[in-house]
Amino acid sequence: MQIELENEIKEKANYCLNCKAKPCSQKGCPLGNNIPEFIKQIKEEDYNKAYKILCETTVLSGICGRICPHNKQCQGSCVRGIKGEPVSIGNLEAFVFDKVLEDENSLLNCYNEGMQENKAYRNKKVAVIGGGPAGLTCSAFLAKNGIDVTIFEKYNYLGGLLVHGIPEFRLPKTIVNETINKILKLGIKVEYNKELGKDINLEKLVESYDAIFLGIGANVSSKMGVQGEELKGVYGGNELLEYNLHPDYEGKVVSVVGGGNVAMDCARTVKRLGAKEVNVIYRRARKQMPAEDKEVENAVNEGINFLFQNNVIEIIGKEKVEKIGLIKTDLIQKENDTRLVPVNIEGSNYIIDTDFIIMALGSTVQPFVKQLGLKTNKWGNVEVNEFYQTSNPKIYAGGDIAGVKSTVAWAAYSGREAARNILENL
Repeated sequence: MQIELENEIKEKANYCLNCKAKPCSQKGCPLGNNIPEFIKQIKEEDYNKAYKILCETTVLSGICGRICPHNKQCQGSCVRGIKGEPVSIGNLEAFVFDKVLEDENSLLNCYNEGMQENKAYRNKKVAVIGGGPAGLTCSAFLAKNGIDVTIFEKYNYLGGLLVHGIPEFRLPKTIVNETINKILKLGIKVEYNKELGKDINLEKLVESYDAIFLGIGANVSSKMGVQGEELKGVYGGNELLEYNLHPDYEGKVVSVVGGGNVAMDCARTVKRLGAKEVNVIYRRARKQMPAEDKEVENAVNEGINFLFQNNVIEIIGKEKVEKIGLIKTDLIQKENDTRLVPVNIEGSNYIIDTDFIIMALGSTVQPFVKQLGLKTNKWGNVEVNEFYQTSNPKIYAGGDIAGVKSTVAWAAYSGREAARNILENL
C-alpha cells in the first residue's frame, strides 16, 4: 500500500514542469512556499529536503496541504491547469509532512533548521495571545530567532479553529497535534486557560513584554437581520462548531444559510449527527460559492440539498423555528462590483418546513475587542498598518481579528510577517 502511494505521489510530482516563473508560489500561495523546488525534491525522493524547503516559509504544511482552497490559490495559478488538470500541490504538500512524520528526529530537525542564538534578541520577550494559525506561526518564527515566546490561550489546548472549527473528517486532529507539538519544541511556553479581558490584561502584558501579538480570531457568527432570527432553533455556525453543543438532529430537517466552508462543515456535520434532511441555502449560484469545490462536491455526494439563488427573508414560528421564508434571486452585474449581485425576484416567495436553522454567513470579532484601547474599523476589526502594527506600536495583530482574508494560509502569513516586523523593530 505504501509503495503504491509513493508511486502515485511520484507520478503527481513528475507532472510538475518546475516553472522558472513559479506562478503557483508567487501568485497563488499566500505564504509564497517554494512549490517547484519542494516538488523537485519529491522527484528525487529526498523528502527531508522537501520538508526543509517548506519550513522556510511555513510551519503548517501538513495542515495547509489538506484544507487550503488549492484550486483558488496555488493550483489555480498552475500552468498545467491552463489546458488540463493542475499539479496536485495540496496532496504533495500533505504527503511530505506525513512522510517526514515517520521519523521523529528528521521532523524536529526540519523545524529547528535555521534556529539561531541571536545576541540582538537576548532577553527579549514576546507575548502571543491566541494559539490559532496566526499565533502559532508568529510564535514559531520568533522562537527560531531566539526570542522568548509565551502563548496565552483561553482554552486548555492550542490550535484554535484548526481544532474546533474544522471537523475531524476534513482535518485529522492527529495532524494538528503533531504540528503543534513540533512547534512547541522550539522552546515556546504556553499558559492555558488564559482569556484576554478575563484572566489576562493587555496593559499589564505591554508592561511586561517587549512586544505583543494578537491572534485571537473572530468567531462570532454574523446575522442576517431578518424577522424571527431570535427564535429557538436558530444557531450560529461558528459557535456550533467551536463549542460542539449541538441539539438533537435525529430525524429533523436542518437549513444551513451560507456558501463558504463553514456552511459546508456545518451541513456535513449535521448530516453525520442524524439529520433526516439538510438544505444549504445560498443567494448566489454554485460557481460563485466561496467554499472549495471539493467541499461542495463532498456535500452533494453525502446527500445534502442545495438551494441556489435563494434568499432568506423571514424565519417563521411561535417560540421555535417551524418554517423558513425564501425568495428567488436574479444575478446581475452592477458597476464597481466584481461579483454578480443577487437581486430578489418580486413575487417568487415561498416557504419550506425546517426544524433548525444554522447561520453560516461569516463572522465578526467579539465585542470586548473594542474595549482594548486599540483603533478599530467599522467592522470591529483591529486596524493594522502594512507591518501588522496596531495603533499601539508595541502591539501587533494578525488573522481574523485584523480582518485578514479568512483562510488558514492567509492567517499564517500575517503571523509570519508580523514576526518578521517584530524582529526588525526589536
